[in-house]
Amino acid sequence: MRARAPGKLVISGAYAVLYGAPAVVTAVSRYAIADTSRPADRVTPEVRAALGSRAAPWFDASELRGPKGKLGLGSSAAILVASLAALALDEGVRDDDHTLARAVLDRALDAHRAAQGGGSGVDVACSALGGTLVARRTGGDLITEQVSLPAALHFEVWAGGAPASTAHFLGKVAELASREPERFEHCMEGLCSAATAAAAAASRDAAADFLTQLDAQRRGLDQLGQAAGVEIVTAEVAELGELAAREGAVVLPSGAGGGDVALFLGRSPPSAALAALRAALGHEPVELSLGARGVHAW
Repeated sequence: MRARAPGKLVISGAYAVLYGAPAVVTAVSRYAIADTSRPADRVTPEVRAALGSRAAPWFDASELRGPKGKLGLGSSAAILVASLAALALDEGVRDDDHTLARAVLDRALDAHRAAQGGGSGVDVACSALGGTLVARRTGGDLITEQVSLPAALHFEVWAGGAPASTAHFLGKVAELASREPERFEHCMEGLCSAATAAAAAASRDAAADFLTQLDAQRRGLDQLGQAAGVEIVTAEVAELGELAAREGAVVLPSGAGGGDVALFLGRSPPSAALAALRAALGHEPVELSLGARGVHAW
């Protein structure tokens, strides 16, 4: 059997979601495919954590990579969800999307956290459920709600070609929390406040408020990265973000940050000046759509 699971973009709530704030995450129309009729030529740590010594299916996640490497679209979660779904189909789980997603979600969340030493799980949930989610950690559970992004927004994804290690970034932020707890709390308080307001704005289709809170997160992520000694907002994304802000739009990193992928959101397409700066700084548009279908038989 074959199954397909989408990648994701974290639009709002990066880092803050680990501390109780809601994240806004959307599935994208680039997929990992798993096929139980073919032996795996490589097994990811997440799939191994889920299956142990059991044989893993073959997978193809090339859609989640670009000419310069990984795109930061949650390939590890998509591979894991697709692999577990293909095996579930082999075992007789019905192939309607909802049943399949629910059959694999909890197991995928546990395996992904085990392999990566923690994490919010929003990428796994989005890969399984699809669409656009507001996701919040409550105790040990991940609570999700389907929402729509504000209809008035224009959205683009720009690949920077400098893959970043989420585990490394999370580790540096954890070091900051231990080393300078007051500075960390100050950074996180601002990020959590903006993430909560952004989720509320998305739920009520308030485009202007949503953009305002995303730009507040861009500035907050830059502050957090400087405090932790890691480039969450790269110099290139910072420059793009400052120009976008002057034009009433937003450019910010997706997820943990670094140089792999940046998001543009505005009430109109990027200006000629912003498009020229994007090209000059080596960021390339990535073709995809948002709110994509979750895991499904393929």
